Amino acid sequence: MTSPDFKALRREFPLLSRKTYLNSGSYCALANSVKDAFNQYMEDRLLVGANWDVWVMKNEAVRGSVAQLLHALPDEIAVTASASAGINALASALEFGGERNKVVISDFEFPTNAQIWHAQEKKGAQVVHVPRAADGYIGLEQFDKLIDERTQLVAVTQVCFRNGARLDIAGITRMAHARGAKMLVDTYQAAGGVEIDVKALNVDFAVGGLLKYLLGTAGLGFLYARRELIPALLPTNSGWFAQENITAMDISANRPSPTARRFEAGTPAVVNCYASEAGLKFLLEVGVPAAEARIQQLTRQCMDALEEIGWPAITPRADERRGPTVAIPARDASGLTAKLLARDIVTSYRDNCIRASFHFYNNEDDVGAFIAAMRELRSTDRE
Repeated sequence: MTSPDFKALRREFPLLSRKTYLNSGSYCALANSVKDAFNQYMEDRLLVGANWDVWVMKNEAVRGSVAQLLHALPDEIAVTASASAGINALASALEFGGERNKVVISDFEFPTNAQIWHAQEKKGAQVVHVPRAADGYIGLEQFDKLIDERTQLVAVTQVCFRNGARLDIAGITRMAHARGAKMLVDTYQAAGGVEIDVKALNVDFAVGGLLKYLLGTAGLGFLYARRELIPALLPTNSGWFAQENITAMDISANRPSPTARRFEAGTPAVVNCYASEAGLKFLLEVGVPAAEARIQQLTRQCMDALEEIGWPAITPRADERRGPTVAIPARDASGLTAKLLARDIVTSYRDNCIRASFHFYNNEDDVGAFIAAMRELRSTDRE
């Protein structure tokens, strides 16, 4: 297979000619085709006004592209307003009154995944956190201590938003299934930068959003639900787009779709569907495996260079334990982020770490600019 022309692809992101953009873990750079999709929505609004048939088609196009991305079936994908909306819909379909009332999460979670499951404690859920080991990672042996015959669901992130660590989702899933539990993976910090095959991983559920490595925009997410599980799950979080027939306008009963669409709610975020359809199309044309290989190369180069200047990252070095983000500890992460921005280097920070998040549109010059600035600022952060 021919490798993508990353130099040419980079030109499709105008921001990159002005900034060293290392913040895809917060929000991706805007591609020309995605900008054009926003403009197309405005043109359609001005020409037609209410264009419901096209809007529904855009929503379905996102569903189909997410299915292709995850190697799933379109009927296994719900297009949601966010990852939170998907998790809440799933949580509303679960009962915790029996013996299997335990939800296992990890200390690597984004707040959403933890907060929603803690909210189920009112329904009888017992939420337990898998802690980090002494080396800062959470390996299978840590999960082995807490997943048991009382566990109904294991709900964990694939890549930690704080430190870029990537969990062994396949291994955790095997462990969960062996003990009779279901598996939910939060792919938000991975999808688009890491190849994800939900069938090969054998996960039961997956959530994510379109604004980071999937090149789309905020206000849109997805939930994957394994086809065999859908009939037994009846969400109490619902809406007219969750119904079997969205045009029925039936107010006499709740008649959910037989597909994962039953996890949806009301009117879709139409303009976001325009933009995210374009972003997904762009990414799928590049190919996630090619994007992942490019990202691994750049993050490895960045971590090697940080070692050389005496400012090592806390992100795991092994490719299989690392996502697209490199996290560097700092005494004043907020102030350092501002100093980098003053040099036209866009990063972010969480806890006491600078986050440099890479995508396929980054290059070696971006790594060089970041390292040069970090070398220059190293003494100021140590004061």
